[in-house]
Amino acid sequence: MPADLAVIGLGHLGLPLVQAAVAAGIDTVGYDTDPRPCAELRAGRTPVEGSLTASEIRRMLSGGFRPTTSAAELGRVRTAVICSPTPLGPDRTVDLTALRDAARALAARLRPHTTVLLESAVPPGTTENVLRPLLEEGSGLVAGRDFHLACSPSRLDPGNRTHTYASTPKVIGGLTPACTESAAAFYGRLTDKVVRARGPREAEMTKVLETNFRHVNIALVNEMAVACHDLGVDLWDVIRCAETKPFGFHPFRPGPGVGGHGVPVDPGSLPYSGRTPGHPLRMVSLAQEINDRMPSYVIQRCATLLNEHGKSVRGARVLLLGVTYKPDSADQEAAPAREIAGRLMDMGAQIGYHDPHVLDWRVRQLPVPRADSLYEAAAAADLTVLLQQHRTYDLQGLAVKAQLLPDTRGATPAGAAHRL
Repeated sequence: MPADLAVIGLGHLGLPLVQAAVAAGIDTVGYDTDPRPCAELRAGRTPVEGSLTASEIRRMLSGGFRPTTSAAELGRVRTAVICSPTPLGPDRTVDLTALRDAARALAARLRPHTTVLLESAVPPGTTENVLRPLLEEGSGLVAGRDFHLACSPSRLDPGNRTHTYASTPKVIGGLTPACTESAAAFYGRLTDKVVRARGPREAEMTKVLETNFRHVNIALVNEMAVACHDLGVDLWDVIRCAETKPFGFHPFRPGPGVGGHGVPVDPGSLPYSGRTPGHPLRMVSLAQEINDRMPSYVIQRCATLLNEHGKSVRGARVLLLGVTYKPDSADQEAAPAREIAGRLMDMGAQIGYHDPHVLDWRVRQLPVPRADSLYEAAAAADLTVLLQQHRTYDLQGLAVKAQLLPDTRGATPAGAAHRL
């Protein structure tokens, strides 16, 4: 049965789009080459940690959403949105394998007048230099003439109930003005505001800028955290005072590392950066370096704290609280918890964890014991490390129960724990 929309890639990007489309009354089919997400969705379960709830999935299905592994469905839609994952490869560059597979599957069935949109996080130039040729070669059609092509990078903030899909402006950059308008007509049904970029590269670079803005400012405040600790200055009080300035300042908080989704900040991941020789993104590269060393700094602070209380890391019982990359979510994408746990294990520590959103957690393919009783586990542990401040944590109570409580998020009351 034909549908108005095909969402290709049923992961952390695709599912919220499906939810918004179904809520807007758009007949939607979801396609994924992996049969597991489709099977989970048909059973009313979410296939992605930190994504939609089971009740939300059931509402989508009752609203007509059809998950499928049949690529034939792609040839029957007016609009196709590619939401394929683009993870980091071993060399820290973007792996476009899933995106290319999606493009080939769509190209073989692409019909004239279809609007093709890209939401995946990609380096600038991908829409024109990777996606376009794959679609044209596989279909025999010409982008901008026979079908519309545009990029509209995702701006999702998982778990954020204030900035929803509808209330977050959608940036759109089409190959031609007509492509942009076709994309704007589609997204205008889902969001309150559409922002037209000059072209696909400007839309792609918007995502890179937004991601790097976050990374650079977190790196700055992470460096401030180290400096303030060395100087005996209360960083959290400094931030509290600084954020009263009504202009020229936006508060960021330090932490044990940076996680989440988005285009990696390593300039080497931009395949077309060679067109601006001699102008590397040095600020971005330095920010990545600073943020990458925060897990090591957290471990150093933990080791020092244990030593000050007559204990060694080797043999110490360490409880990690919150192993996700953001609070009140099950999403573990690039969260620093695994690196911190792995390094502590290498030093001989006995690791356990607690997270209300993660029932099973593995480090280096090994299961990590989960604490059933949080307060009992904190009282028994030599060190309880707060890595993520989930709303359910009673931090005042934990500060009383825990023997030593390093707080990497500055979430505990002043004087109640050892804040970063």
